[in-house]
Amino acid sequence: MHSEQNSAIPMADKSRPSTLIVYLYVPNILVRYVRILMNCFAFAISYKDKYLFSVLYFVRISTACLPTYYTQHPIHPFFVSVSTFGAVLDMVTDRISTACLLVILSQVYSPGMIFLSLLALDIASHWLQMYSSFLVGKASHKDVKDSSSWLFKLYYGDRKFMGYCCVSCEVLYIVLFLLAESQTDNLTEVLVNAATRSWLYLTLLSLSFIGWVIKQIVNVIQMKTAADACILYDIGKKR
Repeated sequence: MHSEQNSAIPMADKSRPSTLIVYLYVPNILVRYVRILMNCFAFAISYKDKYLFSVLYFVRISTACLPTYYTQHPIHPFFVSVSTFGAVLDMVTDRISTACLLVILSQVYSPGMIFLSLLALDIASHWLQMYSSFLVGKASHKDVKDSSSWLFKLYYGDRKFMGYCCVSCEVLYIVLFLLAESQTDNLTEVLVNAATRSWLYLTLLSLSFIGWVIKQIVNVIQMKTAADACILYDIGKKR
């Protein structure tokens, strides 16, 4: 009887990696954790050295795709380490970084509510999209093949297009931070003065503004689509 009870107890799956191993995946160590530390240091010195902050912040943006690159082009078998944790960590890190920068901009520009509204839209759209995707059983929040919006599908279907929009937003926010001189700057006046003062600023602001506008439109579409998915899920359960 005792032996039968012991045999009924499921054996531990020794082939399953421990949580520590996932935390120590090479892309996590070499890129993700370094990006987080870089972020913390950048914001710690943001008011003391705006230019160093901008460089560190931009480096963090430009290294966002490295974990995926290491996984797809491994130089060692240990680099093949796709994990849900890593994907979620990337998204959380990016959202927190953008949120912190928007909060800073809301303190140095008038009206600051513009940046706080952008912060609310960014968080709400991504959280709803993430939640609704897993609610309906999708493996990734980037799976939008069933969407009726061509722009939404283009955004998540074309990495280069999505990268342009995301980088444009961050570059625009960095430039605005560099242009700010006091805590009472009027946003419109600063943009006009910068555009008329230098062709470099005019070009940079124009290119980044286009991507920024597209990104905000996608955020609105994403929030509406995800909200609809949640409502349809509730309707389906009641039937």
